[in-house]
Amino acid sequence: MNFALTDEQQMIVDTVRSFVETEIYPHENEVERTGHVPPELGREIARKCKEIGFFGCNMPEEVGGAGLDHASFTLVERELGRGSMALTVFFGRPSGILMACNDEQRERYLLPAVSGEKFDALAMTEPDAGSDVRGMKCFARKDGDDWIVNGTKHFISHANIADFVIVFIATGEEDTPRGKKKLITCFLVDRGTPGFEIRDGYESVSHRGYKNCILNFDDCRLSSAQILGEVHKGFDIANDWLYATRLTVAATSVGRARRAFDYALNYAAERKQFGKPIGANQGVSFKLADMITEIDAADLLTLSAAWRLDQGLPSNREIASAKVYATEMLARVTDEAIQIYGGMGLMDDLPLARFWRDARVERIWDGTSEIQRHIISRDLLRPLGA
Repeated sequence: MNFALTDEQQMIVDTVRSFVETEIYPHENEVERTGHVPPELGREIARKCKEIGFFGCNMPEEVGGAGLDHASFTLVERELGRGSMALTVFFGRPSGILMACNDEQRERYLLPAVSGEKFDALAMTEPDAGSDVRGMKCFARKDGDDWIVNGTKHFISHANIADFVIVFIATGEEDTPRGKKKLITCFLVDRGTPGFEIRDGYESVSHRGYKNCILNFDDCRLSSAQILGEVHKGFDIANDWLYATRLTVAATSVGRARRAFDYALNYAAERKQFGKPIGANQGVSFKLADMITEIDAADLLTLSAAWRLDQGLPSNREIASAKVYATEMLARVTDEAIQIYGGMGLMDDLPLARFWRDARVERIWDGTSEIQRHIISRDLLRPLGA
């Protein structure tokens, strides 16, 4: 086993980390204060991302991306995790689902998303359909060659900056051993389509400035040409995306935890009480030992899952393990970092309280910790007939 990064991977880490430190960190406090990213700043981040050749780096070379493998792209996401999501969202990484575009869709959606001409967002969650995705009520009925859509989506990340949205909509039902289940179809919906509204969502304590939105469909007419993939086969193209997004959450959690740890480590070495650095006391030093052990474990678990994807090996359980462990690790590490700082850790002069608040949502979106544990346990027990 070789755990060393290749020269190319080390270059990726160094380049993205430098980008985050120089282009993201200086704007974080203002975004945290206002809860808003000026459009011109977002465009500038995207432009500089293109200059260093990383825009669309998760997409294959044949469509204009950098063609990074899963392990290398996970390193990119890990380093981006050090910065504010409200700002790093402009470091363009289009949804991999767009690779399912047909020829016409490729020109209209895929290629512009990879080049940065358009931003996409992805919509699945509804007020009454979170973990139970098949319970969605947003429904499309057939009308000739078109589909008429009615319903609502919410918690749709960065739809405020999206030129089009990849939307999963119920288009029928099927009988299953557990009763009727919705058949899901994926549609590409342009901003400005009649009957389709993107509006501001809820104010969140986590990731200020990174907007969640509500999507309303009111007799919205979509042509069959807007279907991504096949009718009723939306979940077939969603699986790879779910793998990728859960790995992203795990990786960004590791990156953010390392940044919080760096604050705690330096403070423990510099802060003196009773005539010596507080890090000389086991009450603090043992916290640091536990923190770095958990961070390293989450890092290795995440990169191992990405490596399995690259090898074409079964990875569902491993990705779920990485997601649940890394996100729960982040909560513990940010909490301990604040404890080491004491009262100052909760002050706005430092970013630790922000890291702590941001950490809370990671255990919820892209599949809750409970869903991840269900995936893991099911993978273990099914082969045994349980």
